Amino acid sequence: MKFMKIGTKPDTFYTERATRSVVSDVPSDLLIQINNISYVLHKLQFPLLPKCGLLQQLCCDSGDLEKMNIELHDIPGGEEAFELCAKFCYGIKINLSAYNFLPAYCAAKFLGMTESVDKGNFVLKLEAFLNSCILEGWKDSIVTLQTTVKLPDWSENLGIIRKCIDSIVEKILTPPPQVTWSYTYTRPGYNKKHHHSVPKDWWTEDISDLDIDLFRCIVTAVRSTYMLPPQLIGEALHVYACRWLPDTTNIRPPPDQKSDYNHDETLMEKNRRIVDTIASMIPGDKGSVSVGFLLRLLVIANYLGGVSPVTKTELLRRSSLQLEEATVNDLLFPSHSPTDPEFYDIDLVLALLQSFLVIRRRQSPAATAEKSHHFFRTIRKVGKIIDSYLQVVARDANMPVSKVATLAEALPDIAREDHDDIYKAINIYLKEHSDLSKADKKRLCRILDCQKLSPEVRAHAVKNERLPLRIVVQVLFFEQERGSNSKAAATSHRLPGQLEQLASSGKQTSTTSRGEDHAAKLRLGGDDEKLSRGEGTRRTNNAVSETTNATGKRDIYEQRKRSQAKSAVEFTERRAVNRGEMQVEEVNMGREIRELGILSAGSKLDASKMIHKGSRSSDNGRDKAKDR
Repeated sequence: MKFMKIGTKPDTFYTERATRSVVSDVPSDLLIQINNISYVLHKLQFPLLPKCGLLQQLCCDSGDLEKMNIELHDIPGGEEAFELCAKFCYGIKINLSAYNFLPAYCAAKFLGMTESVDKGNFVLKLEAFLNSCILEGWKDSIVTLQTTVKLPDWSENLGIIRKCIDSIVEKILTPPPQVTWSYTYTRPGYNKKHHHSVPKDWWTEDISDLDIDLFRCIVTAVRSTYMLPPQLIGEALHVYACRWLPDTTNIRPPPDQKSDYNHDETLMEKNRRIVDTIASMIPGDKGSVSVGFLLRLLVIANYLGGVSPVTKTELLRRSSLQLEEATVNDLLFPSHSPTDPEFYDIDLVLALLQSFLVIRRRQSPAATAEKSHHFFRTIRKVGKIIDSYLQVVARDANMPVSKVATLAEALPDIAREDHDDIYKAINIYLKEHSDLSKADKKRLCRILDCQKLSPEVRAHAVKNERLPLRIVVQVLFFEQERGSNSKAAATSHRLPGQLEQLASSGKQTSTTSRGEDHAAKLRLGGDDEKLSRGEGTRRTNNAVSETTNATGKRDIYEQRKRSQAKSAVEFTERRAVNRGEMQVEEVNMGREIRELGILSAGSKLDASKMIHKGSRSSDNGRDKAKDR
């Protein structure tokens, strides 16, 4: 920060009540009133009037040469700026910096302290300080630009805002190796002692101190040059948002308490303007800002209320375009609605997912065909993120089952390669909500596809007492059918090899036999030929016998599998009796098996036998219960 000292005399201004005076043997003859402060000064004994063109004009117009009373309530910068000008006229030492330059400059312009009134006047010295010191410095330009907020009209008319912005933009566009001035850079983990090179985003923190309108002017000017990548523009927006916007991570509005809100209404309105402005400046390039930053802006917009609906819609759209880049932590934002009992805002995540799916459906068929592989990978990533998110929010004791089920069902089938993750989310929810009704359990579990569960998860599901009995039976039958199909496939794979081996063996044997029979025929005649035909017949009968044995083994295997299936159903029924649920479930067992459609066309199990078995077990269960 640079300073300029003007004058050599000590400060002799003093205050008496609401009056500022100068220590002097000469009686005062000029009274200037500014707001609630009165300045008792001298007209001609000190070069006050000779340096101020406005005061000269006012004194000539009044015609009173002895005692004059002038009101200057509209002077820019107020009494502080006027006192700087008065001290300059009296030759008293003053210190000028970027903090007080603007009010002093505007006041000097207001008083007419120009070169046309007196040589070496205050305006000339202030302009020299502006051009040689303030505009040449990095932080001086930013501080001076920030002070223009108090005097926007004067700053705009005098060209101070434009000069400061041009100076700042010029320095931002300077290549990092050529940056020689000091700057503020306090990123976590960054240490200037260990980094000799200047980071590309060295300028983002310093300009975040500016008012949002001035910040927008600078960013717009930088973007118009097309010299910086959109990622740097996005980083500047992110730094500014972190600097000014509230952290809503753990904020929940207190119900029926509006006093604090009314007290901070000015701050809330300022934050709304910041959200609207930042959202409008986000570059259109995908990846210019992170999806976490977009989601944070969206959450803050919902928290503040009153943000433009256009802004919210655009933030939701931009976030959904980058949903596959999100992490679970990016989606874990609290609900700011006092009417919702749950802690996490699952409704916003559902809206985000729906927007993502709508955008994908709107793509043209040609674009979809070209990017089908990319879309497949993207939607699989989104499916993983949503299922992992459900595993976290399922621990919320106040999370309604309807919202969890709606979000889980919003994903299309193609989004899940397997159902292991959604099973884990459902299991966590059932564990944390032990008082869930059977209807809610059925609603929650209907999304599960037991055919897409891994063997480990299916083994866990069979023993999971929190699951509805219907799901357990379904898992058992799918496990049984899968095991049966795999065994049958293995057997059918072995049989052709055995038959081929037998055929080749028979062919070799017959070839050898034909050679031997031909030689014997030459020696012995027709009787030996008959003998050879008998041997060939016996070999063929042996091959057929071996094939028949293999087929018999397969039938024995199928009978054993059917017996195991019946045992599995009996085991399920016995478990339901122990849990006290057999009165309801057993009566409907046959109907549920038919509804599930778990008996495929090629299955060897008989549905009517299973239903009959269920009915007999039901009767036995009731008899046992009566005996007890």
